[in-house]
Amino acid sequence: MKSVKEVGDFENKKVLVRGDWNVPVGENGEILDASRIEVSLPTVEYIKNRNGIPIIASHFGREGESIEPIITYAKKNYLILEEGVEFLENLRQNSGEETNSEEFAKELASKAEFYVNEAFSTSHREHASIVGVPKLLPSFAGLRFVEEFEKLSTAFNPEHPFLLILGGAKFETKLPLVKKFLNIADYIFIGGALAQKALETESLTQNPKIILPVGDLSALDINQETLVLLKSKIENSKFVLWNGPLGKYEDGYKEGTLRLTQMLVDSSAPDFAKATPGKKVIIGGGDTENVIDELNISHKFFFVSLAGGAMLEFLANGTLPGIEALNQTPS
Repeated sequence: MKSVKEVGDFENKKVLVRGDWNVPVGENGEILDASRIEVSLPTVEYIKNRNGIPIIASHFGREGESIEPIITYAKKNYLILEEGVEFLENLRQNSGEETNSEEFAKELASKAEFYVNEAFSTSHREHASIVGVPKLLPSFAGLRFVEEFEKLSTAFNPEHPFLLILGGAKFETKLPLVKKFLNIADYIFIGGALAQKALETESLTQNPKIILPVGDLSALDINQETLVLLKSKIENSKFVLWNGPLGKYEDGYKEGTLRLTQMLVDSSAPDFAKATPGKKVIIGGGDTENVIDELNISHKFFFVSLAGGAMLEFLANGTLPGIEALNQTPS
């Protein structure tokens, strides 16, 4: 997988940048979180500074609505996008995107001389703009794409003790991660709605690495006893990976998740009195990202992933279709 940094000069040629501008929008059309736009901007700037003409392409929603309001917002708020940048309409308006149509991939490739994937968060999907175009153009990973890959990869060979914390509701998406990291992590805490499902899985309940909440596993938030248990495990860990809230966060049961967040913030800070560095903490997952954004504390952690489901798939499999496509691109 080649980084865009390997290109010294684009020689006034067009560069198709596959971003993920599928950002949340409020009832009145306001952008609720522009993080995924913002993390793509350094790559756009890199291309422009090396005489390339970026063409930004992204999907938006699932119903084929226009991405034009997102583009208008981006142009208004980020100077780097005001001129010298082109934009494509919502990729999912063409049915060939999600079916990985060769015809649509060729149509996209015909618009540029180079391709850059800056959509790690969508690279678990075998869509035309993710896996089709790299077969047709010299292709590279964007700056944020590389950072997601490198930072998440530290979980495969972490410092020990290593604590994995999993919350949320979709047990079937987290089970592959549990199975993978039973051979890597020292402890795996399973909370949220996942805990009840984990209790029904005999192979997990009998494994000494698995930790479940104390008390009622069907509770809408974790209790004080569980937080004390988690604090002890965090204090004794050197590396922590967290994905998913510990309560029904979307319905207002936030206290346990917020208190866990503060524990991790405290553990990430170096102890100057003891001359010890802070712990490496990686956080990801949609609702988990929302907590970090709400508190504006992403800078306090080793890494906050914006990859959502792609983060889970990458951690479980060590690769993604989008990564494999970049590895097979023509030179």
